Amino acid sequence: MSDEAGSAAAQLGNRAVSNSIFILAARSISKVISLVVVITLANALGDANYGRYTTMVVYSGLVSVVADLGFAPLYTREAARNRAALGDYLGTLMLLRVALAAVTAVVFAIALGLGAGLPSLIVPGIALLVATAYANLLRNTFYAVGRAEFDAIALIVEVLIQGGLIYLGSRRHFGVSYFVWAYAASYTFTIVYSLVVIRVFRLGRVRVGLDLNLIRRWWPLALPFAYTSFLTNLYFNSDTVILQHFRSFAEVGWYKFAYKPFEALQFIPLAIQVVVYPLLAVYFVSDLPRMQVAYKRFFRVLLLLGWPLTVGTFVLVHPIGRLFRLFPQSEPSLRILAFAIVFLFANSAFYATLNATNRQHLNAWATGLAALINVVLNLALIPFYGYLAASATTVLTEAALCTFGWWFVQRNHPELRLDVIGLGWRILLAGAVMGVVLYPLSRYSIAISLPAGGLVYVVAIYLIRAIEPEEWRLARDGLLSRLRPRRAA
Repeated sequence: MSDEAGSAAAQLGNRAVSNSIFILAARSISKVISLVVVITLANALGDANYGRYTTMVVYSGLVSVVADLGFAPLYTREAARNRAALGDYLGTLMLLRVALAAVTAVVFAIALGLGAGLPSLIVPGIALLVATAYANLLRNTFYAVGRAEFDAIALIVEVLIQGGLIYLGSRRHFGVSYFVWAYAASYTFTIVYSLVVIRVFRLGRVRVGLDLNLIRRWWPLALPFAYTSFLTNLYFNSDTVILQHFRSFAEVGWYKFAYKPFEALQFIPLAIQVVVYPLLAVYFVSDLPRMQVAYKRFFRVLLLLGWPLTVGTFVLVHPIGRLFRLFPQSEPSLRILAFAIVFLFANSAFYATLNATNRQHLNAWATGLAALINVVLNLALIPFYGYLAASATTVLTEAALCTFGWWFVQRNHPELRLDVIGLGWRILLAGAVMGVVLYPLSRYSIAISLPAGGLVYVVAIYLIRAIEPEEWRLARDGLLSRLRPRRAA
């Protein structure tokens, strides 16, 4: 183990729990605000125009891989392992992105104009795509150095900008293009903010220049990330593309509005993943036994959070529909999508572990197989059953990806074998108890049923002893460490 890797492991390890709690709290706040923003946006546009807006977002996601080519997640891993070179890495990738953005713009214009029939959204869509790509690259710096609090601030301000601009647009009845520009403006803020923070707090000395040797070395390592990213977008979004071709934009709007609460929950595993991923990457090269423990606890935390959300969403779908002012046709879709939540959470453990152990190519294989299942099922079922078929296919795809990820993690690494039943049965039982209590409460306001269900779940977790004493201690110490004043360096 090198001194540098050991030092990085110690620093990231000390911050992992507190960073997870801190960024999860910040993202919770931002997502609540974001959901209010989306509700305002959807109801201002109506089902057909909201369908057009979300179709543009889907096409943007499908071509976004060209703007990154997998370099951003690779940068996070390598910068965490070698912080002295962070500025050189970032400077090269920022310059490389200029060329990638030009290519992406051409591909996106063709896809959106010819594929979706939305030429009026090409220019604002390109602006949003490029701004998002740069913002995501820069904010990865915060996670590579274990300073997630800086991204937490960016997230809050970002969503406040979106909220203000979208509220203004809804009051003045602006068209779809305006709302795309509003999101692009919020990500532009994040770009400027991140560059200022990196410089002022000396997280890295950014030296803009094109290091061709670095690109040549990283290219074969980055491509599996790019391939995985594209396939992830494909299996998440192919249903929308197929639905848009066989059904109306209104039906796309019904499905995507139901998908929004489900999609919004993804921030929870991702918030934890971006903190744990660099930690796993450093442990893999410095302390394998600690990595084994971290991987298992990572999975248990995701299951602990994901399972009650699956149960609660399924049982309380009608109160949730009223709360989010969903289109009436969206509620049956959300009830089906509820079953995908627990798989969505668990997948983050397998995805991060494969990437951290230099086996991102296996993530690509897992995602590719899941994407194939998704596309085939959607092509077979959507023409007959429409958006409800898309909902069911999402559940099957997430379950398949979870199975593939679990298998690939332990392949050739038996020390990383995960006993899912042994680790999770107590959590599953606690969630089932919560569901039984929630069912008769579903007729009442969610302000009553949701706190009651949460309380029952916590009590059941405690009585069944689903969380080990050491895990309680880590969570408590991580939270307290954030409340103590930071010592001067």
